[in-house]
Order: sequence, then C-alpha cells, then structure tokens
Amino acid sequence: MTSNPHVREVVEDLRLVDHHVHGALKSTLSRDVFEQVMTESDRPRRPGTTNFDTQLGLAIRRWCAPLLDLDVFVDPETYLQRRTALGADEVNRRLLTAANLDTVLVDTGFAAEDLLDVDEMREFCGARSFEVVRLEAVAEDIVRAGTTAEGFADEFRAMLQQRLSKGAVATKSIAAYRYGLDVPHERPSAQDVETAMVNWLRNVESSKTVRVDDPVLLSFLLWSGVDAKLPVQIHTGYGDSDLDIIRSNPAYLTDFLRAVEPLGTAVVLLHCYPYQREAAYLAQMFPNVYFDVGEGINYTGVQSRQLIAESFEIAPFYKQLYSSDGWGLAEFHYLGARLWRNGVTALLSSWVDEGHCGLSDAIDVATKVGRANAVDLYRLNAASS
Repeated sequence: MTSNPHVREVVEDLRLVDHHVHGALKSTLSRDVFEQVMTESDRPRRPGTTNFDTQLGLAIRRWCAPLLDLDVFVDPETYLQRRTALGADEVNRRLLTAANLDTVLVDTGFAAEDLLDVDEMREFCGARSFEVVRLEAVAEDIVRAGTTAEGFADEFRAMLQQRLSKGAVATKSIAAYRYGLDVPHERPSAQDVETAMVNWLRNVESSKTVRVDDPVLLSFLLWSGVDAKLPVQIHTGYGDSDLDIIRSNPAYLTDFLRAVEPLGTAVVLLHCYPYQREAAYLAQMFPNVYFDVGEGINYTGVQSRQLIAESFEIAPFYKQLYSSDGWGLAEFHYLGARLWRNGVTALLSSWVDEGHCGLSDAIDVATKVGRANAVDLYRLNAASS
C-alpha cells in the first residue's frame, strides 16, 4: 500500500503521547521468559510451538530486529541471543528511544519492583513521564497495612489524595479483571461499603490473600476516582486469563457513564479490542468519554491497520488517544508506536489520495490522536515531570 509522502513525514515526526504504559523489565530474559511475556495467556504452549508464530512475533522480527543491528525477519533464536548480548539496559534504551515519544503516563500498580519506574522510564524513553495511580493497588496496600471496615473508606480517600498529590495525572481501574464491568453503576452508600469491607477483611483473614474483587468495593473505587477530578482510565476488552472477555465489554459501563456525565470527570476506555466499535459509540454519545485501541495494536501486528481504521469510523477524532500499553518487553513500547504510525499513515494517505479529506485535515487528525488530545485531557502543558 502506497503512502502519501506528506502524511508520512508528519506522522513519522510526530512525538507521541503514550497515555497508558507500564515499565519495561529491568532484567535480561531467557527465551522461555521472553515467550511467556509475549502473550497474555498463562497457559503452557504445546510442545514444539513458539509465540513467535503470531502477528506479534512477525512484527518483532520485522521492526525490532534492525534496532538491534540484525536483519529483518532474523530467526527468533538469533534475535534473542543478540538481545542477551546487548543486555537489558541497552535493549530498553534503543527500543524506547526509537518510539519517539514526548510523554509517557505510567501505571505503577502491577509488578512494579521488576519494571522501570516513572523516573527510569523518563530516562530511557527520553520523554516526560507521569504516574497513573491504580485504584485497586491503593486499596490493597491499605488492607495490608491494617485497617477496619469502618475506617477503610476515609483511609482510602486520604491515601489516594496523597498518591495523586505527588504529580499523578490520572487514576485507573482494573474492575474488568476483578469482577467485570457490570459492577453497580450507582455510587454505593457508606453502609454498603462498610458491609462489603467486613466480608473482604474476613476473606483476607481466611485466605491470606489480599485481592479486592467485591463489586460494591470496585464501584466505590471507581467513584473515588471520579471524585478525584482527574481522568479515570478503565481497562476494557482484551487481557489475561483473569478476565471474562464478555464482561469486559465497555458497553456494560453505559449506566455508569450516564451517572458520571453530570460531574464532568473524563472517563478513558483503555485498549477496547475486540470492542473498539462499542468504545467508539460510547465516545460519540458521552462528552466526557475517550478511548484508545492500545495493546490490540501490538497483538494484531500488520492487521492493526484494520483495527485503527475501525476506531476511526464513528468516534470524533478529538475523543481518541494513542497508547501502546507497553508492559515488560520494550518491544511492546516501540511496536505500539511503529505500528500505529504505519496504520495511521496508510489510512490517512488513502483518504487524502482518494479525495475524502484534505492534507491539512489528515495532519490534524493524526496530531490530535497521536498527542494533542492527551495533552489537553491530562493537562500536560501545566504539569511538570
């Protein structure tokens, strides 16, 4: 597919705002560990197979290999040997820098001890970095430290405010993983929260596991994020085996979005695949709803062009954001950007060349989605990293 040279130049030069990422792994990885991190599945592969036999594997061999001084489509074993020889720091630096990012918003709520932190991501990416505070992680930290059913709600609000005051620009919920997006949409009462906490603390005592999965408590956390008056990011769609893919459909949030709308807090639907059309509909309907198709871009590889095209169908261009959802492998951070640029260039070039929009329109769309919308939504010009 040919591309319009003017569109390509603008998209290639665009310094993206990756509005939802995690850190890259700090350690050098064996082949087995690398292949485990390549997939969201925690199930073992059939003997004799490899996760390189996927769209993601093809994309790594096509686009990442040259950044490690290798030929395109080099075999996986040679790729991983070169990766080991360079070492984790050098691989991270090369791939993260090549993404050409202006800003990264880093979710620090999962496996943080193994990953580059917010400051390290700033250094390795050569970009500004800000924290996204995961609501469930804050709640679980409070329970580990010791709390009571009666005191939890106030302690949570205070701790959340303390975390946000350190320069965070958003909160995030993983209710989809813990229960589903069909949590109660109405703000739970203080009594309901206290009753749910009694049950949770009892379960923690018996199981010795701290994991918030009660729908009332998850709803309380979401509403606490809304009350913080920063954008609330919500995981939807594709994810690991903890997730019920049906109940991760963002359409389940419709009543919650109706309830939140009068308050004006922005709600950002993350990832969304395979529900990108439902997310686009919600972004069109509700003035405070935004979305991205991050994560799906990496896993769909060259087919991400279709995913991007579908995300551009009915949603306003000013309601869409760019994200790689990079986690663990720096390849994810780089490929998210590389494949997004490829897909957007191909799509907008066809619009221009076929007379569906002007060159200035195409440039405006790419700039809005790639960076400008996130700068406005998260008030990044007023923030300091």
